[in-house]
Amino acid sequence: MTLRNTIILMTVFAVISDAILIPFYPQFFASRYGLDSPVHVGAYVAAISIAVMCTLPLWARVAKRVEPLYLLVYTQFAAGTFSLLSDWAPNVVTYWVLSMLMFMCKSSYLLMYPYMMRLTPKAQHAATVGTLSVVVHFGAIFGAVVGGLVLQTWGPRASIVAMAAGDFFQMGVCMHLIRSGKIVRVNSGEHAEAAAAEAARVPRTGWRDHLPILRLALVMLVFDFSAYLIRPFFSVYWQQVSGLDSEFVSGMAFAIPGVVAIVALRLHARIRARGGQLPDHTVGNLLLGMVGLLLHAAPNPMLIVLGRVLYGWALFQIIVKLEVNLFRLSTPQRYAHDYSITNFFQNMGVLLSSFAAGAIVNRYGLHLPFLLAAGGFVLTALLDRLILNVPSAGHADDAGRADAPANLEAPAHAN
Repeated sequence: MTLRNTIILMTVFAVISDAILIPFYPQFFASRYGLDSPVHVGAYVAAISIAVMCTLPLWARVAKRVEPLYLLVYTQFAAGTFSLLSDWAPNVVTYWVLSMLMFMCKSSYLLMYPYMMRLTPKAQHAATVGTLSVVVHFGAIFGAVVGGLVLQTWGPRASIVAMAAGDFFQMGVCMHLIRSGKIVRVNSGEHAEAAAAEAARVPRTGWRDHLPILRLALVMLVFDFSAYLIRPFFSVYWQQVSGLDSEFVSGMAFAIPGVVAIVALRLHARIRARGGQLPDHTVGNLLLGMVGLLLHAAPNPMLIVLGRVLYGWALFQIIVKLEVNLFRLSTPQRYAHDYSITNFFQNMGVLLSSFAAGAIVNRYGLHLPFLLAAGGFVLTALLDRLILNVPSAGHADDAGRADAPANLEAPAHAN
């Protein structure tokens, strides 16, 4: 198995372990600690975002000195250990502390994204971003369905153990890659030399040089706030509207956008295989997602399912577009740094949406987040038109032809 495919497999397990409890924190805290406050659930999901947004820049700095795969061996071991310790937490405060330490260590696996992109020619960035986006959606599918089944059948303790298993699996994969000599080193050799040459050619010296990335990060913040506003309480809303008191069925409904993303990726692959170009319908997709979110608010299970389909299609298209824009605006030696900036803003959006979702549901009920999220998609469309100025695909490809001295399909062997 190539380095690329191995990292993708590892990412699948990472996302699955992340997604096992995400749709079910209201049920988890009610079952384990007797807490049924929507505000508490929103605060907890927000705290996860804070943990990730504060630690990923730290891991990005460490990764400049330590090869990312070496770093993940230690951080994922720590994440799995803290996850197992949280299983024995006697009260909710102890669980908060241990699980936040787990998420802080777990966040280091996000470094695999800029690592892969650094080893991929810019001409292949859109396809790679699409694949990784589907990996995330597929992980959400499997994680949500498995999480619902595990929680319903074996209870909250089994859910925690399943999350820890994903962390230890990632650690094992990294150790295998290191021992087999399949890793590509980016802190030494030809990649480090290419990065140094690019840094000397296009230095960033002032805050104005960061404006394109910051504008993109602002758009990502608004988009992620809108997209994730509906997430914390969707399973509860679905159970209320459908009348089906089943976490497994809720997990399947939650995962519909992931299924749609896989279909969209296959469609994109066929278009590229035939030599076609994918048109930029960013605003159109955002408006389609708005319609999907409005359908969520209809108290009818079939309309909600249709809304999930439209929302999933739009979500995949916009995520791919925004991520490709990031790597067009950045340079290989700054991928991890710029990714940590945009990820900070994305997590800020998730953070704000988590706090807002808890407060909104507590005061106004389960319907309003869908309406506000629809308005957020309209605002994202306006910002995309007004403040973003991203190089065209052809320009970015020309600029990046010399940026990738190695390919993930033919990995260099470590010394």
